[in-house]
Amino acid sequence: MPDIRPSLVAHARTVTGKAVRHLRADGFLPAVVYGRDVPSEVVQIETKAFNDLSRHTSRNTLVDLAVDGGKPRRVLIYDVQHHPVTRRPLHVDLFVVRMTEELTVDVPLQFSGTAPAVDKLGGTLFHAIDAIRVRALPDHLPGSIEVDVHGLATFDDAIHVRDLPLPADVTLVSEGDDVVAKVLPPRVVEEEAPAVEEAAEGAEEGAEAAGDGASGEATPAAVGGRASDSGDKT
Repeated sequence: MPDIRPSLVAHARTVTGKAVRHLRADGFLPAVVYGRDVPSEVVQIETKAFNDLSRHTSRNTLVDLAVDGGKPRRVLIYDVQHHPVTRRPLHVDLFVVRMTEELTVDVPLQFSGTAPAVDKLGGTLFHAIDAIRVRALPDHLPGSIEVDVHGLATFDDAIHVRDLPLPADVTLVSEGDDVVAKVLPPRVVEEEAPAVEEAAEGAEEGAEAAGDGASGEATPAAVGGRASDSGDKT
């Protein structure tokens, strides 16, 4: 069965700098093609074609790129710059690979399943990382790695990088002891004192104040008042 890869068509680009906004307005996306010992080349691709490709591929998918009808070259979509608000692509970096040289890339993690510690104990699943770094030949790079969380039965359980299922032809670069996911226990919220107790305490304080006023002890102001009255009578 032939090895079928997604393809992308590009054309040489003469517009650079701020003028590329006109390219985008016309439905084209500015891009640059480069690689090891490969001269950089500025190109443009149809925005619609790139968006269609992105929906069916991952960052580590090899793509056959043909520029102006030339011989296709195998590239990775190395980086995509997006508009900060609309998130539409603004610029693309295409990296030309050598099929006999290993590449070190980040592979996204795809979490699946339900952790018993979440379902039965009311915990919260915590994703410590969302990607790991691996090394492999270009045509062996995984698009993603599945993380099955069914084994998280208690709050002491954890999935580490070393536990992830990697293909035999892929070498792990990330630290194996790094935590990938675990379940956090539910927060314990201290209950506020009941309003009834607060009302009772307030009533006791009021009663004590009333008792002090009925004891007959004179305050400094009262003593002064009686002395003044006595002086008036002499």
